[in-house]
Amino acid sequence: MSITLNSQIQYLKSIGPKRAEILSSIGIQTVHNLLYYFPSRYLDRTTILNSSKTFKLVASGYNSDITIIGKVVESEEIRYGKTNIYKVSFKDDKGFFECVWFKGIKYFRNRFKEGDYYAISAKPVITKYGHLQFAHPDFDKLASEESLDFLNTGKIIPFYKISAQLKNINLGDLSLRRLISSAVEQCIDDISETLPQEIISANNLLNLKSTIINKHFPESSGILDRANYRLKFEEFFYIESLIALKKKTNKTRKNGISFKLDIPLVKQFLNSLEFELTNAQLKTLHDIRLDMENKVPMNRLIQGDVGSGKTIVALIALLIAVSNNKQAAFMAPTEILAIQHFHNLQAMLTDFPITVQLLIGGQKLKEKNLVYDKMKSGFPAIYVGTHALIEEKANFSNLGLVIIDEQHRFGVAQRSKLITKSLSPDVLVMTATPIPRTLTMTVYGDLDVSIIDEMPKNRIPIKTFLRSDKNLDKIYKFIIESVKKGQQAFIVYPLVEDSDKLDLKAAESYFEELNSSIFRDYNVGLIHGKMKWDEKKEVMDKFAKKEFDILFSTTVIEVGIDIPNANIMVINDAHRFGLSQLHQLRGRIGRGAEQGFCILVTSDELSKRQFDATFNFDYLSDAQIQKNKTIIRLNALVAHKSGFRLAEIDMKLRGPGDIYGLKQSGLPDFKYANLVEDQDILFKAKNTAFELIEDDHNLIKEDNNVIKENLKKFYKDNLHFSNIA
Repeated sequence: MSITLNSQIQYLKSIGPKRAEILSSIGIQTVHNLLYYFPSRYLDRTTILNSSKTFKLVASGYNSDITIIGKVVESEEIRYGKTNIYKVSFKDDKGFFECVWFKGIKYFRNRFKEGDYYAISAKPVITKYGHLQFAHPDFDKLASEESLDFLNTGKIIPFYKISAQLKNINLGDLSLRRLISSAVEQCIDDISETLPQEIISANNLLNLKSTIINKHFPESSGILDRANYRLKFEEFFYIESLIALKKKTNKTRKNGISFKLDIPLVKQFLNSLEFELTNAQLKTLHDIRLDMENKVPMNRLIQGDVGSGKTIVALIALLIAVSNNKQAAFMAPTEILAIQHFHNLQAMLTDFPITVQLLIGGQKLKEKNLVYDKMKSGFPAIYVGTHALIEEKANFSNLGLVIIDEQHRFGVAQRSKLITKSLSPDVLVMTATPIPRTLTMTVYGDLDVSIIDEMPKNRIPIKTFLRSDKNLDKIYKFIIESVKKGQQAFIVYPLVEDSDKLDLKAAESYFEELNSSIFRDYNVGLIHGKMKWDEKKEVMDKFAKKEFDILFSTTVIEVGIDIPNANIMVINDAHRFGLSQLHQLRGRIGRGAEQGFCILVTSDELSKRQFDATFNFDYLSDAQIQKNKTIIRLNALVAHKSGFRLAEIDMKLRGPGDIYGLKQSGLPDFKYANLVEDQDILFKAKNTAFELIEDDHNLIKEDNNVIKENLKKFYKDNLHFSNIA
């Protein structure tokens, strides 16, 4: 039978039903799947050295990894003192070299047979006996004819992810290469182009057939780079097309609410403030005003660093909505933050005819029912709450504005539940965790973005220090001296209770110990996540009223807590926290007119590894990052005050998925592209996609039919993903 792209994999020569079943378990059901099972890495002839050149390099002081190919001469297990060493001797056309293993000998024993060819990669040394040696190297077995061909022609050899299941059916790299070569030979002409020719030409992209061939069997490193570029561009292009389609759809909808601005009311509110808004706040307010006056529903993201004044901007939007006799929902991620928002809004709106309601899980049912009744009746008010706002009983009948604070803490479904409680409410989402530009363009690309990148005029930058846990006594004395001057302090711990597995300080045990010793003459409080909401509220109220000098806490205070008189933040076991989390915690202090101090306490060993003030985090290599993530994170916080700068560093340290959870956002996984490394490609793909959708929103042009079909075929589960802000 003739083989096509849609043929089941079992019909390829040497496969059969049993092997097909195993291949299916790793996503290879058809020939088309096989062609897209690309290598995970390559061995390039241009990067290979022979033993003679390697010896000379090492002798001259070279101290990095080298790849070399040789034939196994012999292997042996040697007793050396109290341990065994496994040694394999190799030969190439210029001499000899050896590899040694001190651990895992059972795995390596009998693996290297005389006459086998291997590519060896590691950092070589010259032993005292004058031997060229590699310790615990990476290695790849090569077929003899393949290795000779490789050495003679300078080919690039692909290597694939070979799972245990594939090994069990004797499908290794060589077998897989032969299988894919056969599939390419029989079916490559059936491959249909997935991008319009105009886009391929305008961006100098490799065509899809050449891309697939050269991903598996590259003609050169240059054409392999072009194949990689093509795949990354296409992946970004289709995701940005989804985003552009959603944004265009939002802009063409006319069924929203056209709010009327009560100018005297807004002026009265602004005059009631004890401070002036920054230019960045005023610019954001202008953006929001235009959105709310427009018939098109608002869909805006406000980014602002901790303490930049997002809440005031949000309050004015709430004020506009309720003054138009509409309901407004303000959802926060934690009860403690919702309670704080509720009290702050009540205090600031005392002289205004605006009602503020609170709805959180910890309330009594009687209190909840009163709020439910007002929601159902359409009573215009600001409804502040947590996830309780999205429960089935919370039925808004007149919802005009939805504001979601710290929105990345809510899942897509949770945000959707609140937004869909009305036909077309205006939506404003806020985050105090600044988002790198690449993530803004993907995860939030369908939103209009306002950035509050200015701090209030009286705000003094917080000073941050990295200190050893051996200096805790000095730190406690500093706290006492500050408390005597009328200031307050947070002392933060990672866990509520002692853990047998992790040697972490616990808020409860240290609270008890220090409250009865060094802080016995001062008023000390404790707050943590296991408390009931009314208990947390009582503690925070007392701290705000200065009834507590020092507050021991877990990360429950991470988001939004605003105590202007608190100027000291001690974070114990700082190495256990993420960079964004540390920055959020730091943002709880220094909100008044006094100097704030954030002290990161870590092990003595880590505290000694402080970078020079001029250290440039942009030039960190992947190897440096992998080896030094913790110390880089701590030093970055000491060096930088800007959350936007820290967000870029954090994305480089952890990758985008770990920061914002691309799965949570509804975005498809990136198979080829990397949001950290491929920013230039992303920008080009985004511009191309947005221009195309602006020109042909419904994709009705003949050249764009391929885009429409591919969106339906490969992105059908994601076509709705940007419906949710």
